[in-house]
Amino acid sequence: MRLNSSFAATATGLVLALAASPALADSAEDAGTDEGIVVTALRTPVAASRVSATVTVLDEPAIIAQQPVALTDALVRTPGISLSRNGGYGTTTSLRIRGADAGQSVMVIDGMRLSDPSSTAGGYGFSNLLLDDIDRIEILRGPQSILWGSDAIGGVVNVRTRRPAAPLEGSAAVEAGTHDTVSARAGIGGTSQAVDWRLSASRFTTDGISARSSGSEDDGYTRTGASGTVTVRLTPGVSLDLRGYWSKSNNDFDGTSGDTLAYGLTEEWSGYAGLNFALLGGRLVNRIAVLQSETDRENYDPARSIRPLTFDAHGRVRRFEYQGTYTVSDALQAVFGAEREEQRMTTASPANSAAPYVLTPTSAGTNSLYGELRLSPVTGLTLNGGARYSDQSRFGGNTVLSAGAVYTPNEGATVLRASYSEGYKAPSLYQMFSIYGAADLAPEKAKGWEVGAEQNFGEALRLSATWFQRDTDNLIDFAYCPVGAAQPAICYIPGTTTTRFGYYANVKAARARGLELSAQGRLGVLFASGNYSWIEAEDRTDGSSTYGRQLQRVPRHLANAEAGIDLAQGLRASVAARYSGESFNAATGTARLDDYWLIDLRAQWEIRQGLIVQGRVENLTDKDYETVAGYAALGRTVTFGIRSRF
Repeated sequence: MRLNSSFAATATGLVLALAASPALADSAEDAGTDEGIVVTALRTPVAASRVSATVTVLDEPAIIAQQPVALTDALVRTPGISLSRNGGYGTTTSLRIRGADAGQSVMVIDGMRLSDPSSTAGGYGFSNLLLDDIDRIEILRGPQSILWGSDAIGGVVNVRTRRPAAPLEGSAAVEAGTHDTVSARAGIGGTSQAVDWRLSASRFTTDGISARSSGSEDDGYTRTGASGTVTVRLTPGVSLDLRGYWSKSNNDFDGTSGDTLAYGLTEEWSGYAGLNFALLGGRLVNRIAVLQSETDRENYDPARSIRPLTFDAHGRVRRFEYQGTYTVSDALQAVFGAEREEQRMTTASPANSAAPYVLTPTSAGTNSLYGELRLSPVTGLTLNGGARYSDQSRFGGNTVLSAGAVYTPNEGATVLRASYSEGYKAPSLYQMFSIYGAADLAPEKAKGWEVGAEQNFGEALRLSATWFQRDTDNLIDFAYCPVGAAQPAICYIPGTTTTRFGYYANVKAARARGLELSAQGRLGVLFASGNYSWIEAEDRTDGSSTYGRQLQRVPRHLANAEAGIDLAQGLRASVAARYSGESFNAATGTARLDDYWLIDLRAQWEIRQGLIVQGRVENLTDKDYETVAGYAALGRTVTFGIRSRF
């Protein structure tokens, strides 16, 4: 195991600094003040027992216990989620919720929706989102376009960074391990009657592994990130929110033939400014906000003789939002809003020459209105229903609907859920305006339903089961032009007389259905948890040779399990296992990705209040596996670290 030589000195200095300052405990009350509250469900706080869709919530203690590096490390341990990655950290990463395509889920951090309109599918790539200052993760499954608009077909991942709970407080964490990997992050903040604020920064670096399975050269990754939130209470019932997120990374990657010197630079930032004000005695809460996110990506090949730049892309999304929440009574609440979204991108693949290249901007705008009612006609029963109408500058109008019910006869010990929801995904700017684009593409549309039950026996045992189904049509896929024949008009690059070998078109359909089971229990100092997902996600394109075939890189079977001991002296240790079943590597062909089991060991010890030392061994058996054919995955890694709150 190779460790960065500066880690020991850094960690020692941190320990001494912490020892000299008073530590504050990670109080269970503070960490759990909003336990059971789901921000994403109705874009306003709602008790989990009143949400008709399936949701998983990971609070701060759960995140600390898992010791994840990237957000996806935590997500794949929850039901219904699979992951594929082209090598180690920093390489292309695709997350699939319930078998939905990687671009069919929404990512939100501190209320800021992240996406890259210059990417092929226009969604968010999870490769550069590390844990940073995140202290809460919510995964809302199923189509959710009523409140979240385009892309919310598989579900919504909503994360929140830490909020201050004391007049002045801070946190820090440092860890190091295999592949000369070092991760450090720190944050500081405070709260008062007038202002709450929190600023954080992080740095991650690793020598990595060869991205290609056949390669021998390590492909490193370096990332720097920062985030911040400020809430200013201007007058009673009126506040101003300012939020920001930024990351900059450098990742090496390999070509399809093996080792290369190629690398990519990516910079992402998002900003939010919102005004909150209450009217009608506090019953009507309003939010007006403007948001902007930008992603800049550049790829370089040092082996080129003239121009090393091989790819240049810039994506920007600007959003204007109004949302109102009107509480008529404890039994009736309405959420409604209006949004304007403006997407813009430029992309180019410069030639290896001194000739100038052109970055031509393309754009699209969407205006939306949405509303949802939540009604509790009798104790324990909550009904919800909603609609969204969106008008996009390219394809026109689109309407989606939802309805659901959740019932608990015993204040949350037993919960029964049922819901129907619709989702859509607008064609990306790349799919419409690249050299393979078609400007008349229609949105992908999904209709889904689910039923579920949850039974809680206090802290001793919790059981849940959910059955879901989702049908999606108008799926956008790459269509190939005929070879050796007269070319139809669609096979010419728009506005030119140059032919192309293919184009994007609404040509496919899919059906996903499945079962998600989970359980967790505790007996004294012993604890255990597990989940299993069966996902049948199949091509349903009429007349296709792949009709009935499982979608690419979607395992039919997924499972997670963990068991361990949690002592009152602050020592916690566990063994965890994750299973991913066999899957097809591509939409066509016979190449398969083998199934695999991964075993992890984790331990942490709170040596004093607010000061924890921790360690983990991931992929204990050094399992050789792939999530994308021809690309390697991390073998056995060993990591030690220290974290604190003060």
